[in-house]
Amino acid sequence: MLPARFPLCGGGWLYSIGAMHSTSPDYTIRRVLGAALVFFPCAYILVFIMHFRHFADFFVFRTRYVQVPPEKTVAALIRAQNHWPLIHDPHMIGYLSLPVIVLCAFALYLLGREARPLASAATMMITISGTIYMGGVFGMWTAFFRGIGLVDPRYTEGATATFTAMTTPQGAFLVTTTLAKLTMLGLAAQALVMLGTRVVPTWAILCVAAGCSLFLAFWDLDNWMLIGMLLMLAGFVVMRNQLLKEPAAKVSAAAA
Repeated sequence: MLPARFPLCGGGWLYSIGAMHSTSPDYTIRRVLGAALVFFPCAYILVFIMHFRHFADFFVFRTRYVQVPPEKTVAALIRAQNHWPLIHDPHMIGYLSLPVIVLCAFALYLLGREARPLASAATMMITISGTIYMGGVFGMWTAFFRGIGLVDPRYTEGATATFTAMTTPQGAFLVTTTLAKLTMLGLAAQALVMLGTRVVPTWAILCVAAGCSLFLAFWDLDNWMLIGMLLMLAGFVVMRNQLLKEPAAKVSAAAA
């Protein structure tokens, strides 16, 4: 340990900055938010990978979502009888990871608030609002799949009719799904708020915006959304690094 009177010269000021980083509540919070920026896309990449039955399925690109025949889905779920652990359901992984999106929203707000405070706050609220509705989407699908797994095989026909009615894009289901898209719209807007501010490189901002756009344009198409998440991960890694560097710049200026 260096004594408290150790002068801020030579390597001493570097030590002081490191010590402040290790104990500063602000820096600890930034580390948590930085971790969220990486964890969120990685978790959802796993969710989309788990949707592929075979590796070759990734290369089947479509321009619009085609639902698997409900009778096939229902029959498979009834046969399985929920014998797999709940955490093996990709919808559950996505559901449990949703709070991390809120942390990501706050991380992007911290990056953009110095240059554009009002726009950063407004777009953060869009992301958080969308995350609430996204919880409804994942909650519904998890409940549908686990509920059908409890159905007696004798009632397969009735379960199929019910599942078809409940997953048809209309009414409350359509409203919840549509509002959930505010999540990606908000994240894209939060990134675009930083354009021209030199807070992070332009290419990183465009990666996040492009990833969110792919997610929105090809909703429910797992391979397109997986590519979108990879683009978001590339941009978020850069933003995470900038989030952790910002306090260092402030401490350096104070020490000078």
